[in-house]
Amino acid sequence: MAKLIYDKNGRLLFTKEMKKEYTLLIPQMLPIHFGMMRMCLQKRGYNCVTMDNMDQRAIADIGLKYVHNDTCYPALLVIGQLIEAVGSGKYDKDKVGLFITQTGGGCRASNYIHLLRKALKKADMEQVPVISINLSGLEKNPGFKLTLPLILELVFSIVYGDIIMLLANQCRPYEVNKGDTDALVHKWEERLVDEFSRGGFGMKKLKKNFDLIVADFARIERVVTPRPRVGVVGEIYVKYSPLGNNNLEQFLQDEGAEVVVPGLVDFVIFKIYNRDADVDLYGGSKLKKLVVGALQKYVEKCQQAMIDAVKKCPEFRPPSPFSHLKEKAAGYLGKGNKMGEGWLLTAEMLELIEDGTNNIVCTQPFGCLPNHIVGKGMIRRLKDDYPKSNIVAIDYDPGATKINQENRIKLMLANAGRMEKAEERETVEV
Repeated sequence: MAKLIYDKNGRLLFTKEMKKEYTLLIPQMLPIHFGMMRMCLQKRGYNCVTMDNMDQRAIADIGLKYVHNDTCYPALLVIGQLIEAVGSGKYDKDKVGLFITQTGGGCRASNYIHLLRKALKKADMEQVPVISINLSGLEKNPGFKLTLPLILELVFSIVYGDIIMLLANQCRPYEVNKGDTDALVHKWEERLVDEFSRGGFGMKKLKKNFDLIVADFARIERVVTPRPRVGVVGEIYVKYSPLGNNNLEQFLQDEGAEVVVPGLVDFVIFKIYNRDADVDLYGGSKLKKLVVGALQKYVEKCQQAMIDAVKKCPEFRPPSPFSHLKEKAAGYLGKGNKMGEGWLLTAEMLELIEDGTNNIVCTQPFGCLPNHIVGKGMIRRLKDDYPKSNIVAIDYDPGATKINQENRIKLMLANAGRMEKAEERETVEV
């Protein structure tokens, strides 16, 4: 068994020996994206497993047992999911490690890693190492290195996940043969994972695959009937994770809506851009500004390739580039407003409204102060500027009941129907 080594501050290090012997657990958020990200790590010799324990009540209870109940809801779920997995008996507690991301910003998400270690100690699992994935140099481990090639591969995973999610959401509600869309999603997941394992990376390959993916989804037989489009925004975890939002996307689909979810790549560019903005606002290394600027340009190039591919098929709606989101937010929030989702959350609502998706669910996790400011706090202003916008803020926390959340969403959908009928009457009268 690998020897346990600690740094001068008493932090348990993930060593090179552990890399060979340990199973690394990854909390689940976006199944398509995270599946490919896992393959990127496996390709580099890490034995990774993405969590599939999705019992929200049980996981939340475990989170509340080991984390202070004033901590934000996503932290309770992420830490609860990892603690439950380690204690499930599926893994050797002496040969398992945990992956967790850190943004390095002022959001409490940057403290998850410390909360997780405290929870492990309380659960008598101090021997389990925790690996931070971050771009801020917050923590380093001898057995894990976030190299530039790995970063770029993870970016590819994200843009591939985004285009599949985008097209699937535009096809699934209208497919003639139920299940065609999900079957195609699985096909491309398997194909891309296979390519990843064989080193299938590069801008040329990315563009080719984008074209093939769009063409494949365009072949799904569909009958496009009128139905409300509903955008989903909010704190990144509860926006995307079925565990965090009570399977919100499935509920909206069952209610007859077309779900529109902004891609993850915008959040990635947003976090990179913030490093650049820090130098502009507070001063700092020009070299840092140059490096993050180059990385941002590359990720934006990948995003633009995705947008260009979707534009080739007029029946699909492409997303807007990050630069457009930045412009949209400029009249509402400054670039220094970057805690949590910052100005990006407001920009996503503006993009949805501009695209004709006036109905929006803003997911609000308990304890997320930044989200309540740039999400719920901006709704009144948006409604003043865009009277047709129909936005509802839904709270997610251990004490919130699913029935209450769903009833509030149903009221929003009913309001959408009334507004649509009123528009039809106005058109007839004109």
